[in-house]
Amino acid sequence: MTARDRFFLDKSGPGSWRALNGLAGTVADAAEEAGVSRAVLELVNVRISQLNGCAYCLDLHVRYAVKAGVSSQQLAVLTSWREAEALYSDLERAALAVGEAATVLPEEPARTAELAAAREVLTDEQFSALQWAAVTMNAFNRISILSRHPVRSRGPAKAAAATAPATPAPASVPGGGA
Repeated sequence: MTARDRFFLDKSGPGSWRALNGLAGTVADAAEEAGVSRAVLELVNVRISQLNGCAYCLDLHVRYAVKAGVSSQQLAVLTSWREAEALYSDLERAALAVGEAATVLPEEPARTAELAAAREVLTDEQFSALQWAAVTMNAFNRISILSRHPVRSRGPAKAAAATAPATPAPASVPGGGA
């Protein structure tokens, strides 16, 4: 790939990039004022980034989620959050539903039902803040995907990957014998 092939949208329009970051700050403030924690926002950001396939944003927001207190178990099963409802609070499940609806944009009847169920849990302020958060995260995902922002290896994982065997040994199953 040549330098001409890579086009960083965020760098080419710094005023627009600053405006989007300003929007993100306003949305984060509104979420906090509405009682939506940073951990809940980061769960939503990670889920949206999974749906959009944005590796750069996944790498970034998984780290933010961990820092905000999201458990590794919640992150591990996030793609199947509906089947792991015991791991997520009512607020987290409602927030994830709003994030998914704003990202996938299902047909009207399904979207209306999904959002109505979320509204049973969320205040108007939370519902608004979460929709704005989803719109904003989707914009960041698209900028990173279009710009092909690279995911860079960090720390010990880089060294471990270089020394890992080509074919992993079969894992033993606890209680499963030899």
